[in-house]
Amino acid sequence: MSNLPEADAPLLVACLCAAWCRTCDDYRATFEALAREFGNRTRFVWVDIEDEEDALGTVDVVDFPTLLIARGEQARFFGPVMPQPHAARQLVQRALEDELGALTDAALNGLPARLGALP
Repeated sequence: MSNLPEADAPLLVACLCAAWCRTCDDYRATFEALAREFGNRTRFVWVDIEDEEDALGTVDVVDFPTLLIARGEQARFFGPVMPQPHAARQLVQRALEDELGALTDAALNGLPARLGALP
């Protein structure tokens, strides 16, 4: 992601989707609007799970859209969301306010850095 101290680093919001998923197609505009809404406090990254298979490592995405929200190396949310703007908006806002606890799932180790390094 960056060399900023973790507390100062932009919040990573990664949407994990697939090119063949019609729900993801519809959700992309919502995701891009949320990226504009939250501005420089966040970094939104669209991840096609088939194109970026190596970045996912052993993480298995079973439902779409799936969001990863992380501050630095610490995942704060990982899971599917309803494809409406308010669902992601609320999660991002709670993460920005430090209301989401750290996840301890070992499968997520390194995932924020790998996804944050994507263009």
